[in-house]
Amino acid sequence: METGKGTLLICCGAIANEVVSMVRHNGWDDLHIQCLPAHLHGTPKKIPEAVRAKIHAARGQFDDMVVLYSDCGTGGQLDAVLQEEGVDRIGGAHCYDILAGRDEFARMMADEPGSFFVTGFLARNFDRLVLRGMGLDRYPHMIGRFFRNYTRLVYLAHTDDPKLRMHAEQAAETLGLRFEMRLVGSGEYPQFLETRCGLNCR
Repeated sequence: METGKGTLLICCGAIANEVVSMVRHNGWDDLHIQCLPAHLHGTPKKIPEAVRAKIHAARGQFDDMVVLYSDCGTGGQLDAVLQEEGVDRIGGAHCYDILAGRDEFARMMADEPGSFFVTGFLARNFDRLVLRGMGLDRYPHMIGRFFRNYTRLVYLAHTDDPKLRMHAEQAAETLGLRFEMRLVGSGEYPQFLETRCGLNCR
């Protein structure tokens, strides 16, 4: 690969569709996307070193690198790695923060703390990641115990995709939660990249 080839965005596979769509929509041809596996969210302690490995592998191949991970349960360890490597990240505690907008997310949690958030990725993979991943397909009676403190499922939708909305609605019904959809687009990601990389949003 040639050197001096724009900016590399290192992001989680769980937001790959949103990031790819955002970059294409804005015509940001100098941004290049590499994703780490979404399943790392199940073991967040592995995220910092996985991001470090991606940085090392890409070093010298791009003019710049930016990480689109939030802390994502690493307890500050991702920030420690990025400080050592001299690479910036978008900030925030998790992708829900960024997709909903940090102020709006805080308001939603203040209004109704028992909120279970899903993205398009989680809606699409709900059965695999939540039902089978937590063993609830085998022990459905445990759903009420695991989710007894939740009152609503909030789907943070990138686009108004009827199929994904259906998946999210089915997830809410399975968990016995009230369904809400918030059309958030790309959240705070475009504004961050516009400021960080000197880009223009459409």
